[in-house]
Parts: sequence; C-alpha cells; structure tokens
Amino acid sequence: MLLLRVQLPDRPGSLGAVASALGGVGADIHAVEIIDRGADYAVDDFMLSLPQGVLPENLLSACAQVEGVKVLWVSHYHSDWGVESDIATLNRMASEPDHAGQILIEEAPVVFHSSWAILVDVTAGRVLARSSMAPDIDGTDLGVFGTLDTTYGAELDAGWQPGWGDTLIAAAPLPGGRAIVIGRTGGPAYLPVELVRLQHLATLAGGR
Repeated sequence: MLLLRVQLPDRPGSLGAVASALGGVGADIHAVEIIDRGADYAVDDFMLSLPQGVLPENLLSACAQVEGVKVLWVSHYHSDWGVESDIATLNRMASEPDHAGQILIEEAPVVFHSSWAILVDVTAGRVLARSSMAPDIDGTDLGVFGTLDTTYGAELDAGWQPGWGDTLIAAAPLPGGRAIVIGRTGGPAYLPVELVRLQHLATLAGGR
C-alpha cells in the first residue's frame, strides 16, 4: 500500500484529473481523504496500490501531467493500514472512556497517516503506552520532544534516537498531565489542520 499526498487546485475537475492520471499508470485507488484546504488549493491523501513491477516514481510522472498539481509526499504503508475518520476514534473512546488514552495511541497512526504514537506521563517522565512501531524511549530521553505542554509540530534530526533517521513529530497535551506524540519517518511535516485535529482528540481523551 502507498500513501500519496498531493496539492491540487481547488476547482471542479482537479480531483478527477489526478485520479485519471494515477489510473493511467495502473494505480488502484482505495481511498481519498481531504487533509487541508486553502483559498485556491486543496491537499489530498490517496491510499493506493500499484501492479507488480510498477515503480512509485510513475505516480510522480502521472501527477506532473496535471496542471497545477504538486506531489508533497509518497511512502509505503503496511497493507492493513487505511483511512479511518476521527469520528470512529471518538466513538471508540466514548465507548471505553477509562481506556481513551490507550485507544488514541492505537488509532492515531492510522488516523494521521503516521508511523507511530506514544502516550507520555509528562510529570513522571515515562511512557504509558506506545504503538507497535514506536521508538523505545523513556525517562530523560523524552526531553528530545520538548516540554509537551502545548500542541506543536517539529522536526527531529537523524540520530535523535539510535537507529532512527529524520522524523517529523506532532505533540498535544492530554488531561491528567499526559501528552501524545506521533511521528512520521522522513515526513511530511504535520499541517496546521492536522495539529488542530490532534488537539481535539487529545482533549477528549480524558480517560486513562
């Protein structure tokens, strides 16, 4: 599975033109999600797969044929990852409020197209929960993320943790002196609208 993030003109027909161009190189589009929108543009994520032997570079060539379209990011994802709405996560947290923090950590990598997520007890300086692909980090090493008392995005240089390369992170505080940190290896940077969504979910994760 591949995730392709593109910026395209916010006008009728643009999305269809991109989808047609991708289909022309054999891409099978599984889902499309609008990530951001400006005065004259939109940023969309395409979850797709390619036939055997077709390289991801072909997606770049296809998008280049559509006027005004810019590829922001393309990356491989596990085949069982997909697009899941914030509402589904909210419903699950509401049904199990005592485990809302743990649920958010499980769902955040999918909802935000990220590589990993961790839940931090800011006061104690320890990790309370982590997703399966999260870095093995705890204690004083958590200082690399900053104070974790506000919502923000940042870039961590290669070597911030042994064996890890350049990483883009987003962090948001949760009730009870906790915080969530999510990360993408290699990018792209988290958009302002993604930070707002993360803060909204974090604020509602009032359980344990």
